[in-house]
Amino acid sequence: MATADPFSEPFGTLFGDQITVAHGGPTGYTYSGAAQPLDDLSLHPGMHALHYGSTCFEGLKAHKQADGSVAIFRLDDHIARFRNSIGLLRLPVPDADLLRTMFMDAAVANVQHTPPQPGSLYLRPTILGADQNIGAAAAPSQTSLLYVLTSPVGDYFAGGIRPLSLLVETETPRTTPQFGSIKSGANYVMALGPTLEAKANHGVDQVLFATGGDTTETGAANFFMVDDNRLITRNLDDSFLHGVTRASIITMAADLGYTIEERSVPASEIMERTADTEMFLSGTAAVIAPVGSLISDGVTTQVRDGQPGPNTLKLRQALVDVQSGVAADPHGWRTIVG
Repeated sequence: MATADPFSEPFGTLFGDQITVAHGGPTGYTYSGAAQPLDDLSLHPGMHALHYGSTCFEGLKAHKQADGSVAIFRLDDHIARFRNSIGLLRLPVPDADLLRTMFMDAAVANVQHTPPQPGSLYLRPTILGADQNIGAAAAPSQTSLLYVLTSPVGDYFAGGIRPLSLLVETETPRTTPQFGSIKSGANYVMALGPTLEAKANHGVDQVLFATGGDTTETGAANFFMVDDNRLITRNLDDSFLHGVTRASIITMAADLGYTIEERSVPASEIMERTADTEMFLSGTAAVIAPVGSLISDGVTTQVRDGQPGPNTLKLRQALVDVQSGVAADPHGWRTIVG
């Protein structure tokens, strides 16, 4: 199915031709032990996920390596986050070993679709509450449908590495606080309206949510500030996603000698630092995307010279080099496919 060029097609619109599928219930999960041809799924109209949002997903990437092999980046960390999301939705939580097998089987079955750098094979594990019950608004689904889809992708943001513009939003929340760390569609759709309005009214790329002046993230990426000495980002809580790329950047920045500050980041501080501090977004899909300007209270402010900064590009290259096997893997983040 993935015959078109992932560098010219929109991110996430091409798919591998194999998928792994399992069915869960109170006694565990049933998996055939092999990938199967990608085809439409049959869903009952009364399925719990369709009515009560009992669904979440994960996103991770497999990268072509310098030696020609393919490796998944931080496989076990993504499995842990997926299991946490599933548990918070009160769905049957699959064993980590089962998820690892399904992730690997999907990657192996579609490995030929992995594009060269800077592209990758994006893995999208998804789970849906499968109970056929439209009266279960206050009850969890006891059964589930679990699958791992793959997609050959290029750059998440059209135009590759370019400075993004952000609207700083201090009133509208990105999501509900107790739900912010779950990778569910509900989280993303809550940010969709404000983001579309910001794009239409201000021409920005994304919205940086800083509800009540307390910065968290954009609709789909974590936010950082960096200079020659320090890396600053919001400390983790349940109000926003605990990004695996975020954690990778923090670890690598510490290895490179940066002082790490994980703390509250007021929106006012961000605006005060625009003259001399680089800013960027991070995420599995976006990798590292530089920020070139901010709009706050109707005023557009350029971040430094408006171009990707040297520290941002340094961190991005360090991350890409580890993902692609060009650099050493001191933290054991790469899992070879096959």
